[in-house]
Amino acid sequence: MSESTENIARYLDHTVLAPAATDADMARGCEIARQFGTAAAFVKPHFVIEASKLLAGSTVKVGTVVGFPQGLALPSIQADEAEMAIDMGAREIDMVANTGKVLSEDWDYVSTCIAGVAEVVKSRGLIIKVIFETCYLADSHKIMLCRICEQAGVHFAKTSTGFGPGGATEADVALMARHLKSVKVKAAGGIRTLEQVRRYLDLGASRIGTSSTQQIMAEVRAN
Repeated sequence: MSESTENIARYLDHTVLAPAATDADMARGCEIARQFGTAAAFVKPHFVIEASKLLAGSTVKVGTVVGFPQGLALPSIQADEAEMAIDMGAREIDMVANTGKVLSEDWDYVSTCIAGVAEVVKSRGLIIKVIFETCYLADSHKIMLCRICEQAGVHFAKTSTGFGPGGATEADVALMARHLKSVKVKAAGGIRTLEQVRRYLDLGASRIGTSSTQQIMAEVRAN
C-alpha cells in the first residue's frame, strides 16, 4: 500500500462485539479507539448511548450492528433497529444480509431488506455497510450481493461478522473489490496483524474491522 503506517488507524473500525463484552469492555474499547484515532468504534446496540458520551469531542464515530450476527430479523425490524440506533447516537450501521435467504437465492427478499435499511441510514446522511458472511457463500452469491449493494447505494460491503466459521480472506476481498464500483470494501474477521491489514488494503479494502487494534498499532510503532 502507498499509505505510511502512521495512517493505519484511520482505516480501522475497532470492534467490541463479543457476546460476553461487558460495560467495562465497551468503555475500554472506546478508550482504545480514541487513543489511536480509529475511523470508528463498533459496539453492541445497547452500548451506543454510553459510547457516544465516551467518544464525544473525538474524531471517532460510533458504529453499531443491525440484524447481527445472522441477519434473521424481518426487514421492517432491521430498518426500525437502524433508526433507533441512529437516534441513540450511532453514525455508522453494519447490517447483516440474511445468510439463509442468500443461499436460497431469494434475491427479492435480500434486496428488500438491504434497501430498507439503506434508505433509513442514507436519509440521515450516515454510513451503511452490508455484511456478506462470505465463509458460507459461493462466489456467485458474493457477486450477486455486490450487485444488490450497488443497486441499494450502500457505502461498504463487508466480508464477515467475525462470528462465523471463517473470516476475511484475500480471495474474497479481491473478488468483492473487482465486482464493486461505487461501493467500498470492508474486510473483517480474524484480522490481527499489521501485515494482514496492509495486505487487505493492497487488495482493495478501504476499511478494516478488528478487535486487535492495540496489537496492530504496537506493530505500527515498532516499524
